[in-house]
Amino acid sequence: MDTDKTTVAILQTKQHFEILDGLRGIAALAIVTFHFMEWVYNPSKNFIGHGFLAVDFFFCLSGFVIGYAYDGRIAKMGVLEFFKSRAIRLHPLVIAGSVFGLLAFLFDPFGGHPELYSTGKIILAFVSSLLLIPMPAIADRSFNLFSFNAPAWSLFWEYVANIVYAFMLYKTRRGFLLLITIISGIAICLVAYRSGNLLGGWSGPTFWDGGARIAYSFLAGLLIYRCNWIIKNKLGFFGIAILLLLAFVMPSSKFNWLSEPLVVLFYFPFLIALGAGATLTRDLKKACLFSGKISYPLYMTHYAVLWMFGNYYLRHKPGTMQLAFIIIAGLILLVGAAYLVMVFYDIPVRKYLSDKRNEGLARQKEGSA
Repeated sequence: MDTDKTTVAILQTKQHFEILDGLRGIAALAIVTFHFMEWVYNPSKNFIGHGFLAVDFFFCLSGFVIGYAYDGRIAKMGVLEFFKSRAIRLHPLVIAGSVFGLLAFLFDPFGGHPELYSTGKIILAFVSSLLLIPMPAIADRSFNLFSFNAPAWSLFWEYVANIVYAFMLYKTRRGFLLLITIISGIAICLVAYRSGNLLGGWSGPTFWDGGARIAYSFLAGLLIYRCNWIIKNKLGFFGIAILLLLAFVMPSSKFNWLSEPLVVLFYFPFLIALGAGATLTRDLKKACLFSGKISYPLYMTHYAVLWMFGNYYLRHKPGTMQLAFIIIAGLILLVGAAYLVMVFYDIPVRKYLSDKRNEGLARQKEGSA
């Protein structure tokens, strides 16, 4: 039927910007490396002490991609179908990360004290993690918003941004969008000045810092797309990837309150504009696509291992060479594990859910024909 073809066309996702996919993978590797290194060194001695800013890069990239993928079709597909699309894309790995986190909490061979918590509290924390309901209540997990999957704090704000986009931002005029982006930028500066950095958002006391971080970066990414601020260039993937890495290895100093907002406010949007305008050689296309595909599974499943690594490090204090071997091997194994999760869980589950949704839409169209 013609109506079925229309429905499928509306729900189909546009082609990706391959270089931006590749940069997403670089950012994911950077933040996993940062999470390893923060157990060992304080930020001033950590060679990738600003790796946490990869989250702000993700937020900016998300705003650009959501605008590119949905601005022209959300009105036709409807808010409900938009939410279904986003939930199918994001939530299977929220569940996987929570399950891995729970198992790591209960069976960590190097430490942890699950016996200190009642069964009811553990179940409640697990359910809150599954449903992305903030619950900073487990001391052994540093009172993370989501005790069994710390990185899920950014997914919580990603969901909030998607809700705001669906009800307001998709039809917001560029002038007003620019205004609220500027206001959000001021909020970022205030957060950095008050805290001395932009590291917050993951815990109860810093909850609203996460709101400021998603607000500015998501809006900035959306604004880049709406205004077509795309910079044609010949830097290629490697050139822009090096520029991105420079932000993560930027030295820490007493001026973090100034340097970090500058990176988030101007440098990351600039890199998004460069990445969208750069050309990619055919040889690197598959690598960039793989990098983009593996980034989210890696980001959402790695932290269970990080708690075990941290407890191992605190108990055994391995030497520098042993530590380097453990971290490098850990990065390789985590990428491999993320690949397995992607291939044997995430892709099949998303395909099953998408097929079910499309079947339901087709039946609705037939019933109304």
